Amino acid sequence: MTRKPLIDIAMLTPETATGAAAEMLGAAKARLGFVPNMYGYMAQLPGVLSTYNAGYAAFRETAGFTPPEQETVFLAISRANGCDYCTAAHSMIADKMSKVPAASLAALRAGTPLPDAKLDALAKFTRSMVLKRGAPDPAEVAAFLAAGYQPGHTLGIVLAIATKILSNYTNHLAGTEVDPAFAPYKV
Repeated sequence: MTRKPLIDIAMLTPETATGAAAEMLGAAKARLGFVPNMYGYMAQLPGVLSTYNAGYAAFRETAGFTPPEQETVFLAISRANGCDYCTAAHSMIADKMSKVPAASLAALRAGTPLPDAKLDALAKFTRSMVLKRGAPDPAEVAAFLAAGYQPGHTLGIVLAIATKILSNYTNHLAGTEVDPAFAPYKV
């Protein structure tokens, strides 16, 4: 399901953008083989796309999570924020690139408990961080740490939430259509 756009905003392409926006969209096309629709909207204010790219890379490189854990975090946030576009995109990445087990991916998409206890603890804590605006209950923090995570991982989740706010909220405003690459994972 695609949301109706809430604003009238053009989706830029490497050919229609100028300056920093054109450079970032061209780099995305060279790296990914296509420009995700979301990037075309974010590029209207290049600071949004550059901040998203920096936060995304920093989370991937420095937060201390494995690839399946990274997708668990991104999917838990996107689902909690109701972002169908990011849920589809991260479902594809989880399945094809990060090798999230099928049963865990299905549970993340449905918002049900994951069969893997550690990933389930991560998804629950991440969801709590989003829904409680960064103020989970002490028992939720204790359960997260008891699952084998470290205090620093909580800051990784904060970084992921900040990054996903940029993408999830852009997609809500623009009514971003899911790209063909992610279409098999539409919700």
